[in-house]
Amino acid sequence: MSDGKKNDADVKREDSEEEELPEIEEQLVTKSYTGKFGKSKVAYTATAATQVIERDDDKKAVFFYVAYTKDDADPADRPLIFAFNGGPGSSTVWLHLGLFGPKRVEFDDDGFPVGVPGRLVDNEYSILDVADVVHVDAIGTGLSRGMPKDKEKEYHHFSKDIEAFSQFIVSYLSRNDRWGSPVFLAGESYGTTRGAAVAADLFDKHGLQLNGIILISVALNFQTIAMDQAAGYLFHRGNDLPFLTHLPTYAATAWYHGALARKHQTKDLSSFLEEVEDFALGQYWSALALGDQIPDQERKKVVRKVAEYTGLSEDYVDRYDMRIHIMRFCKELLRSQRKTVGRLDSRYTGYDRVADGDNIESDPAANLTTGPMASALNAYLRTELGFKTDDFYEILSMEINQRWDYEEFKNRYVDTSEKLREVMSKSQRMRVFVANGYYDLATPHLAAEYTFSHMGLEPEIRKNVSMEYYEAGHMMYVHRPSLQKLASDMREFVEASL
Repeated sequence: MSDGKKNDADVKREDSEEEELPEIEEQLVTKSYTGKFGKSKVAYTATAATQVIERDDDKKAVFFYVAYTKDDADPADRPLIFAFNGGPGSSTVWLHLGLFGPKRVEFDDDGFPVGVPGRLVDNEYSILDVADVVHVDAIGTGLSRGMPKDKEKEYHHFSKDIEAFSQFIVSYLSRNDRWGSPVFLAGESYGTTRGAAVAADLFDKHGLQLNGIILISVALNFQTIAMDQAAGYLFHRGNDLPFLTHLPTYAATAWYHGALARKHQTKDLSSFLEEVEDFALGQYWSALALGDQIPDQERKKVVRKVAEYTGLSEDYVDRYDMRIHIMRFCKELLRSQRKTVGRLDSRYTGYDRVADGDNIESDPAANLTTGPMASALNAYLRTELGFKTDDFYEILSMEINQRWDYEEFKNRYVDTSEKLREVMSKSQRMRVFVANGYYDLATPHLAAEYTFSHMGLEPEIRKNVSMEYYEAGHMMYVHRPSLQKLASDMREFVEASL
């Protein structure tokens, strides 16, 4: 007779049953299309699918992706780009329906919402004429999920995210017979943080040598862009570097909104910014380094110049000790008009409940672009591509952003620029393309320049890095002239990298 007690074997059996994951059925739908991209007419297949990967501890993840591949192309000659956004809690809707995909969300030429929100138009600027593109969502974003669901947060971790993306890429290459293809990565924002580390991981663990990496709105060294887990978007006390790197973008923003004296407003943007950058890297940087040891007369000169270049009052610059945080600038520049300017793209303006205060209630740039992207993506997947699911497509998860685990960077800033230097030095033919928006306060262009000039790349390797600049913000491709230029620049980059 049983005494009602469970023996060790029974307990182990129950634990095993609880941990056992159900079989996950992958989904895949395909459709054939023809489109004109650049100057070429291309017959291609669109694939919306899920792909399961397994970790060593038997946990699984389901990656969702949308791929566009040219029909009847020789894989050995056909470049393949894996594209992902950042956040890190952002789906890849932005690169998908803003830049690489055959359809894009309609904005006016300046990048502002127009007509019915989320309307899709043909994307003649897509580079599908020169490369296939796979848009993949990070775990917990889009339709990508961790299994079991309650363990999904384990993927919201710097190194585990890198491992998962590398595993997805290797699996995709194997399943689709693409190991012979020239392979590229394309990341935006935190996607550039991820991209640098994934490139190194693919080379070191899988022997995969990339032809190139496209970095859009660079976030490799968080010390340069004010990102600190405790301080949020307010710059971390004791780190003066972001004040330096943001100053030219403040100046560009003031120039765009006509907030400067006529002598600066009449200059073209690029020459004006050269002047501001010389000041930022010289007199301004020296003044910040001196702290309260700066002589009074020198301090007054610097305060006057900062005010002159940013459109802020000398009194305001003086009260904040020559150090203006992003959100304070966004709130102050157009305060007299009761308007705020965007962080992701400072061309956008918005309204807060009150004009007073040191912080904006929300980012006007995000407010005016996220909705159209969300509507367009959900309609496109379900009605155009025919991917049927009741699951919610997670456009952007602030919860993931806030809980992301940077375990490897405890008590220091996140920095993957060294990973990029390592893989560029090992894979010496790999090229890197960097796209910067002049109105991007999230990842300012001077921060990207500073990062690359401090990576310690050998001159022969440094030649493999090319940088371009666009008169728009973080998602510069919503601005039609910038989209056109970026597409042209990427085509040249891909072809030069073969």
